[in-house]
Formats: sequence, C-alpha cells, structure tokens
Amino acid sequence: MGYSEEFLQALLRYTAHTHAAHLLPYLKPGLRILDFGCGPGTISIGLAEAVAPGDFHGVDMEASQIDLAKVFAARDGRDNMTWHVADVLDLPFEDDFFDVAHCCNVLMHVPDTQAVLREVKRVLKPGGLVASREMISESCFTHPDFGVIRRAWDMFEDLLAADEGHPQMGKDMKTHFVEAGFGDIQMGASFDSYSTPEDVAFIYGLALQWFLSDEITEAAVKYGAATPELCDQIGVAYAEWKDHPGAFAAVAHGELIAWNPAS
Repeated sequence: MGYSEEFLQALLRYTAHTHAAHLLPYLKPGLRILDFGCGPGTISIGLAEAVAPGDFHGVDMEASQIDLAKVFAARDGRDNMTWHVADVLDLPFEDDFFDVAHCCNVLMHVPDTQAVLREVKRVLKPGGLVASREMISESCFTHPDFGVIRRAWDMFEDLLAADEGHPQMGKDMKTHFVEAGFGDIQMGASFDSYSTPEDVAFIYGLALQWFLSDEITEAAVKYGAATPELCDQIGVAYAEWKDHPGAFAAVAHGELIAWNPAS
C-alpha cells in the first residue's frame, strides 16, 4: 500500500472505537496486549488506554510508522506503550507473553497467513484472545459507479493479489484461524461509511492522489491490472462522483475474535 502522505491520512482516521470496536468489550485493565502491524498507532492508543496500567506493545516492520506512533502516543500522554520495529514472522517476544493480540488490515498483505498465525499463537498465552479486522474488497463500493469505478476496486484486488496479498481476507480468515488451531471463533462484519461532504472530499483526494498516482497506475499497468485508458476513465468518473448529490462509498470488513486453546 505504500507510505505516501495521502495513504497516511487514511490511516489517521482509524481509531480503536471505529476499527477495533469488536475487541474493546474484551479488554480490561491489567492485560498485556500486542498490536502487530500497528502502523502509525492511531488504533493502538485506544487499545493501550483500555488495558492501562497493563502493558501495550506495538510492532511494525516500517521504522517510519513506529516513529509516527511514538509521536502520537507522546501527544496523548500514554506511558504504558512500547514500540518495536520487527517482522510479524519473527516477533521479539518469549512464548506465552501476551493476553491479547490484535491486527487490522495486516493479514491481507502477508503472503503466508499460517506463518503469521503460528507466530502470533506462539506469543499468546493459552486461553489468550486474538482479534482481527480485514477488508473484503469485493463487497466494497463507490456509488454511483458511472459504469467504471467498480473496475477501480477490481484493479486494487489485482494489484494486491500480484503482490501475494489477499483482497478477500475479511471473509476467508475464519478458515485460516481454524487451520491454525484457534478455537471459539466469532465472526462479524461491518462497513466504514463515507457520505458527508468531508468524507466525499477525502475519498476523492485519496483516489486522485494515492490510487491514481503515477506509482500505483504504473504498477497496475505493469502487472496487467489496468490500462492507461482505464486509469483515465476512473479519474474522470471520480471527478463526476465527488459532485454527485448521492455520492456514497463504503469499505467492507470481516471481524474476528478467537481464543488460543488453554490446552
């Protein structure tokens, strides 16, 4: 997905209450929690608050994101947060270390889902809880479509798949967690909705400045996910969409809660 300023603005809209609401009822003071693939830590702050004075550990493989997370945590006055630049496939923790593990839109980007879940299971205590929220790309929509914007979602899916990602992970992850040995799995689904004038302007800016940027469109053409003509058509359609009185977009996610068996 990259680390452009435009995509960072999307991540800054994420909070524990908007993107980890399915987990919050299970959190209580004193728990030790892992947020793997934490990005700039905007969700992390709410998770750390929910378990304080328990320990929070955020992990991301991108140092620039951890640097941002430290800034946001300091600004919020959180003193129970520790940050690590590390790979989720090789977490810097001993076995049975955490009560809770969390991720949001991480499994969709990692080629080997089972390798991730084995490592998370290793650091999670027996009886510990894991929560994940992942995109279901084929259920996302931008309306009205003008006969072409759905192809932008298809283009996104093709690009993600070309990078060994999983654009439908939100509906596939229950199977992955069962195969990894987790139990008592609870699944749900929700949408991030964008309909206010501010939301519409945000989505248009994200489409124009990130998704239709030279970097993304060149990759799409390279991997056969789009043509220059299609990218131009998508740009025209989004320009029309932003001025339409019925403009509305929604991003679909699957939500999972599961437990590491006690024995």
